[in-house]
Amino acid sequence: MTMKVAIVGVGKIARDQHVPAIAASADWELAATVSRNGVVEGVEAFADLHSLLSSRQDVEVISLCLPPVPRFAYATAALQAGRHVMLEKPPGATLSECHTLERMAREAGVSIYATWHSREAAQVAKARAWLKDKRLRSLKVVWKEDVRRWHPGQEWIWQAGGLGVFDPGINALSIVTEILPDPFHLTAATLEFPENRQTPIAASLTFAHPHGAEMSAVFDWRQDGDQTWTIQAETNGGFLLLSEGGAKLAIEGEIQAETETEDNPLQGEYPRLYAKMAKLVRSRGIDMDLTPLTHVADAFLLGQRVIVEPFNE
Repeated sequence: MTMKVAIVGVGKIARDQHVPAIAASADWELAATVSRNGVVEGVEAFADLHSLLSSRQDVEVISLCLPPVPRFAYATAALQAGRHVMLEKPPGATLSECHTLERMAREAGVSIYATWHSREAAQVAKARAWLKDKRLRSLKVVWKEDVRRWHPGQEWIWQAGGLGVFDPGINALSIVTEILPDPFHLTAATLEFPENRQTPIAASLTFAHPHGAEMSAVFDWRQDGDQTWTIQAETNGGFLLLSEGGAKLAIEGEIQAETETEDNPLQGEYPRLYAKMAKLVRSRGIDMDLTPLTHVADAFLLGQRVIVEPFNE
């Protein structure tokens, strides 16, 4: 049975990923949108969520594509109205509000899903299966991209709660926490803040692994030329390299499979997210894994703050 979903926040990620994923799915119908500025042609548009909730009782699911800071109020309103909620990453501005939302969903008997789209990249599941019985010796993450290319004019990412470079960096953390069989924790971080911004433009992280493996991550939003999204692991059974944000996988230098990502670097990820959301709604299930956000919070708690030159678009 097709379910009706409403998108709240019609910005770049909604247009590029959510709308096409819904349109291609037999599970979903995009029944409405809520946005101050954006619309989807042929879909009923509302200026505020409360109007939608009061007039469209047939809309079962609210998919929130807003920046993290205002998201809690919208999620709360949807849950209180008995609707299922799908959260774009990161699921919230703080861990405590995410825990509150999960508790509210359980009390209301509805589904809530903290989505991590990079976990659905084409080769992530294969990487996880290969690492399952290996002993990790080292892991290095390099996530470097040009913020002007991927987040043009998005001022909210530079404001308190916007995460800065951790907006893409949390994608890397979502993959690492998915593919490694053992938990790990952050021990040190250096965060580079432009002197005119409230969030970091670069970060270097160090982690502790239960078996003593060396683990590090470097995130940077000042990358010119080729964009780099790689995770390299050395194990007792050989080397693994995930590249293109998880779309490509090589083991011992041999390409396992390639996925074309030039036109759409997130190809396949959002259809898989919506397929999982459909299963959760039908089973009244909840998926609120907050591990990636926990590592980001730890980085802000432990991180040494370094002021760097101003950033301007």
